[in-house]
Amino acid sequence: MTAFPEAMHEYRKQLEKGTLQTAYRGLMDYIMDLKNKLKTRHPDFNVPGSIYFGYMDMTYFAFTPQVLQERGLKVAIVFLHEAFRFEVWLAGANKQVQAEYWNLIKASGWNQYRLVPSIKGADAIIEVVVAGEPDFSDLDGLSRQIEAGTMKFIGDVEEFLTQH
Repeated sequence: MTAFPEAMHEYRKQLEKGTLQTAYRGLMDYIMDLKNKLKTRHPDFNVPGSIYFGYMDMTYFAFTPQVLQERGLKVAIVFLHEAFRFEVWLAGANKQVQAEYWNLIKASGWNQYRLVPSIKGADAIIEVVVAGEPDFSDLDGLSRQIEAGTMKFIGDVEEFLTQH
């Protein structure tokens, strides 16, 4: 692991190039635009105004249908910076809800999506990659891909919950 002073030196060098700021600003603008498009296209979903910008580890926003929200669940569309991909996560509104649904899914044997190995320290219950190699040269196509994957994920989760 790089020591903090050396990491800051490298960080400064990257900032001086200017590309890092352009890429980060573009990514944040894209995620904000994606959130706004989804909110417009799905007015019945809970889409809070805020985006979690993170520490360049992850950036996400909530996009939750009413039926899941009523159960204390939420859906997040997440960009993982290091993995450089978009995922959709099912999470609980609090740790108690998270544990309840993690245990339900684990006990059921439902394996359509990746169940996190442990809820200790986890932000999600289940996760799915919706854009593993995002094409930032086609933002409309990327948005359609993320929306389609998210809607399929939500539909599958809702179906599972009605059966259990």
